[in-house]
Amino acid sequence: EKELAEHTMLVDLGRNDIGKVCNYGTVHVNKLMEVKKFSHVQHMVTHVIGKLNKNYNMYDAFKAVFPAGTVSGAPKVRAMEIIDELEPESRGPYAGAVGYFSFNGCCDFAIAIRSIFADGKDGFVQAGAGIVSDSIPNNELKETEHKANAMLTALREASK
Repeated sequence: EKELAEHTMLVDLGRNDIGKVCNYGTVHVNKLMEVKKFSHVQHMVTHVIGKLNKNYNMYDAFKAVFPAGTVSGAPKVRAMEIIDELEPESRGPYAGAVGYFSFNGCCDFAIAIRSIFADGKDGFVQAGAGIVSDSIPNNELKETEHKANAMLTALREASK
C-alpha cells in the first residue's frame, strides 16, 4: 500500500512537471505501474508522456522535469529547501541527470540513483528510498541498505 501511494505521488509529480511545457490535454500516462525486475530489486515503472508545445524546446523540457520530483518530493521547491536544510552533505551527482542533448532536437536522460562514484582509489555508493506519510523509518532504512548492498555485490563480482 505504501509503495502504491508513493508511486502515485511520483506519477502526479511527473504529470505536473511535464505538463508545464506540453500542449494542454496531451499529457497522459502510459504503462501504469509496470513491474520491472532486476537482479536485486524490482521497480514499478510508469511512462508519462506529452506533446511538447511549439513555444518550448528540449532545454525547456529538461528544466521542467529536473531536478526530478521523484527524488525531491512534493511540493518540489519546498521539498528541495528542506533537503538542503536537513541533509548534512550535498547530493553531488546523486539524483541528478545523466544523458545527452542531440543536434536533431532529441534528448534522453536518466536519474542518477543507486549510483557508484569513484575518484582514483576512493569510491562510494549512494541509494535512497521514497518517503510518504505511511513510511516506516526502519523499513526505509532497510530498503536503502538493500539497494546499496546490491551495488556493492556487483562491484565484488566484477572484481573477481
